[in-house]
Amino acid sequence: MKVLLSWLRDFAPFEGDPVALGEQLSDLGMAVESMDRLGEGLDGIVVARVLDLRPHPDADRIQLVDVDRGDGEALQIACGAFNMAVGDLVPLATIGTVMPGGMEIGRRKMRGEWSNGMLCSGRELGLGDDHSGILVLPSDAEPGQDVTAALGIESDVLYDLEINPNRPDAMSVAGVARDLAARLKLPFALPNPQVTTSDIRAEDRARVEIVDPDLCGRFVARVLHDVVVGESPAWLQRRLTALGMRPINSLVDVSNYVMLELGQPNHAYDLARLGGGGLRVRRARDGERLVTLDDVERRFTTDDLLICDLDDAPVGIAGVMGGASSEISEATTDVLLELAWFQPLSVARTSRRLGLRSEASARFEKGTDPEVLELAARRFAELLGADAGLADGVIDARGELPERPTVRVRTERVNEVIGDELVPVAIRDLLEPIGFAPTIAGTDDHDVTIPSWRPDCETEIDVIEEVARHHGYSRIPRRVPRSPISGGLSPRQRERREVRQALVGLGFTEVMPMPFLAPGDLSRAGLDDDGILVANPLVAEESVMRTSLLPGLCKVLAYNASHRNPDVAVFELGHVFNRPADPSATLPDERERVAAASGGADATAAVRTWRALAARFHVDHELVNADVPGLHPTRGATIHVDGQQVGVVGEIDPDVLGAFEVPGPVAYLDLDLTTLLALRHGPEAYRPVRLVPSSDLDLAFEVDEAVPAAALEPLLREAAGDLLVDLRLFDVFRGPSVADGRRSLAYRLRFQAADRTLTDADLAEVRARCIAAVESELPASLRG
Repeated sequence: MKVLLSWLRDFAPFEGDPVALGEQLSDLGMAVESMDRLGEGLDGIVVARVLDLRPHPDADRIQLVDVDRGDGEALQIACGAFNMAVGDLVPLATIGTVMPGGMEIGRRKMRGEWSNGMLCSGRELGLGDDHSGILVLPSDAEPGQDVTAALGIESDVLYDLEINPNRPDAMSVAGVARDLAARLKLPFALPNPQVTTSDIRAEDRARVEIVDPDLCGRFVARVLHDVVVGESPAWLQRRLTALGMRPINSLVDVSNYVMLELGQPNHAYDLARLGGGGLRVRRARDGERLVTLDDVERRFTTDDLLICDLDDAPVGIAGVMGGASSEISEATTDVLLELAWFQPLSVARTSRRLGLRSEASARFEKGTDPEVLELAARRFAELLGADAGLADGVIDARGELPERPTVRVRTERVNEVIGDELVPVAIRDLLEPIGFAPTIAGTDDHDVTIPSWRPDCETEIDVIEEVARHHGYSRIPRRVPRSPISGGLSPRQRERREVRQALVGLGFTEVMPMPFLAPGDLSRAGLDDDGILVANPLVAEESVMRTSLLPGLCKVLAYNASHRNPDVAVFELGHVFNRPADPSATLPDERERVAAASGGADATAAVRTWRALAARFHVDHELVNADVPGLHPTRGATIHVDGQQVGVVGEIDPDVLGAFEVPGPVAYLDLDLTTLLALRHGPEAYRPVRLVPSSDLDLAFEVDEAVPAAALEPLLREAAGDLLVDLRLFDVFRGPSVADGRRSLAYRLRFQAADRTLTDADLAEVRARCIAAVESELPASLRG
């Protein structure tokens, strides 16, 4: 919302530093996003008359314009705008002028033709946002005259305010001025339009009917006759332009001015083009159509509210936009002015469905003031002045308006929320200047009547917010709030944190890929391409809910590899979303998983990672060789705890790595935390520390490629018995010394007794048992 300081001064005597006023606006919750000083830096810009227009010989998008800057000489300007005509008066920045934006104007060639200055748009002069063409000046300006004198420009300040959605009253200059005047303890007054009515009676010229009173709470109409459609006054045009609206004609400009000033949208209909001489407000019929002012045909449903003439033909969309059939033209002489209150949700629903958002709908859908309609109508007539006569009488049709609530506001609760010690009189003095009407209720409380322009305030906490705003957030003492509830982590949260800490301790870095995948990512990862599709994805590359963490980690590895960092170790702890086993279920099967990937590492590294986690959570497990989707066909296994599968471990399939352009090998571990942490786990009973020396034995077995390493470990553990304190696979070898189709698995076994140092005979005996156990159960032989 943009407001001019001069316009604010129409409501209250604001003086002082504009920067300080801006700080007050920000402290009231209307943050000043920018502040521009207007009417400064326009020295050297004069009025020039267009003498001739001709095409540039070598540029289609540039024309040559001859202008007279008041000395009777033709001056050639090269210009990229085409909205001028011969005889128009335009602003000319002469050579040597420094524009408000800091650009210095010089004589220069444009595609071989000299340009002796620059013709200016409104935005280049700092007079608005319009950059669509050159600013055409009023016809009474004189060539050679300073543009500031021609436009009557005075120095002003333009504030661009951030208005929160819960502040419909601040969508008007009057609403902003009311708030600022209350903060500065200045007198505030709305305009009191002085209008004279004619002998013509409005009721004799027009009628209004409300068919659906639940959607239209009030409809006020005034009749204007002997209308002359022309240009609006220069001062009014300047204000509209500064606030980003392009002046069109007197009726349209006054309509926009009243909306910006009082926050009340309005619409003027050509009364002669209204069938039956009046308006009817009703719900649309399904499939009904209307061509709106933007020349687009709109189709409606029964949820939409239409403005129709008394012949029941649609002439406008209530609260959104008027229709082309009753548009004001230069031939208009009689006008029916509409000012209404429409149900906000109805306007918002229609505007959103049609994709048609206007300045009017932005205000109606937040809630307008039903009590300001008559004032806005009189203000409209006053601004038109002698360009129209005002018929006597107001056509005021009533529907169902929301009641103005009265809210009990407790002083104790106010101080409890804002953290201060306000007395009841101070609360009253803060609320009354902004239109709230408090009356004493009991000793310390108030019954507060909400003003009609604040539909956002319905409860006690809403009123307390107003008290806090006008008391000043900066005046509220700063305190650290104390909670009666002491914080803490749930058991699951602690275990989740332990998983993270363990993986970080093992050298992994946590990553957070997107939880959504692109179509085809699952199949590229060797998984079933049955992910659940997102109904409203922001982009197509994020339209599939992931069923595995594997594709996301592959993308992370690929990104690092492309930046010459291939051997990274990363993990993710997140949720996956599978199709539910029950077809009637309305939600996906959502499970929490953790996955870790190590670039440049093989399956044994993944197994070591899993064993470290298993030791941290004290779970007994079994690795079962399996063909796991996404993993290497012969280097993958499933992890089982208490007979349930809780994850997979191994190497990522080379085809998957190739699809994601990741250099291999890559060790991979994926665990279902939801299942794992639901099983029996936790600290084991303490065991005595063995104080005697330990002894290590290394055993290497040559086995078939089809024999998993996991098959040897339980045999070795059982054969070693209680003397075994550690077992580790430390080498996997394939080479000329090993037969084709076989590989060598080397294990280090650590033995230690509780009460004595083991002898060579003890070690020889246990070594023999281990070798016999493996060679008798598996197609394996000891390597020399």
